[in-house]
Amino acid sequence: MKSSASAVLAAVAALSLMTFSGCARHKAAAHRQPSRVPPSQPSSSGNSSPSGGAAGTPAKHSPRASNKQPSTNQNEPLSALGQPYVEEGVASWYGIPFHGRRASNGEVYDMYKMTAAHRTLPFDTILRVTNLKNGMSTEIRVIDRGPFVEGRILDLSLAAARAIDMVGMGIAPVRIEVLNGPDPFTGSFTVQVGAFRMQENAVKFQQRMEQRYSTASVAPLDSPQGTLYRVRVGKLPSEAAALAFADQLSQEQNVVPFVVRLDEAPPTE
Repeated sequence: MKSSASAVLAAVAALSLMTFSGCARHKAAAHRQPSRVPPSQPSSSGNSSPSGGAAGTPAKHSPRASNKQPSTNQNEPLSALGQPYVEEGVASWYGIPFHGRRASNGEVYDMYKMTAAHRTLPFDTILRVTNLKNGMSTEIRVIDRGPFVEGRILDLSLAAARAIDMVGMGIAPVRIEVLNGPDPFTGSFTVQVGAFRMQENAVKFQQRMEQRYSTASVAPLDSPQGTLYRVRVGKLPSEAAALAFADQLSQEQNVVPFVVRLDEAPPTE
C-alpha cells in the first residue's frame, strides 16, 4: 500500500478513536429514532417475513453469520420489511487500527469486507447504504458497535466506503435502509454516557451517576488504544424508551448520550 494511502487510513482511524478519549461533558440531544416508512410494495421474498413494525413480528429467517458477504449487485431483487427502518445522518469509516481485531459480534474485523458498525441495529442486519452526495449505494452487514461520535450513525468498512466513494472525504451524508434481519426496534438497550482511558475516572463518574440512577455501571472494552471503560446507565425494553431516557440524561446530567443495543454478546470460542 502506498504511503499516502496509509496516511489517509491512519488519519481517519484516529478521528474515529477521538470519541473514546474522555467523557463527553457538553449537552446534546439524543439521536432521533429512525422513521418507519410504509413499504412501496409487499415483500416478494420467500426467505423473510415482515418485521420491525408496531406488532413486533420477528423475521422467520435472519441472516446467518458466515463468510458470505452482502451482494453489491444493485440489479438483484432485495427483501423488504413490512415497515422499513430508514435513517439518515453522517457515516464515517474505520480501517487499519481495527483491522484484524475482534468486532463486537465476535468475528474478526476485515476492512476489505462489506461490513459496518451501528449502535442499535442487531448483528447480521443487512443494510442498503446510499451516499446522499452522489447517489451511490451498496449493501453491508452489521457486525460491530459504533460510531460513538455525536451526529454520526454508521461506521463503514474500507471496502464499503470505497463502494460509495467516500474514502477520501472520510465522512458523508447517507441514508440507511434495513433490507433483512431481526426486528430493529425491540430488544434491550442501554445509554452510554461516557468513555474513559483510566478505570479510576470511569468509576468516579459511575458512582456520581449511581447517586441518581441505580443501574449505572462500568463496561470495559478492548480497543487498539488499550482498555476503555464505558459508563452506561439503564436497561430499557425498546429503542423508543432508551431514546426518551437518553434525552432525560442529556438535560439532567449535561452529557452526550448514545443509545446502544445491550442484548447481544460475542460468541465464546
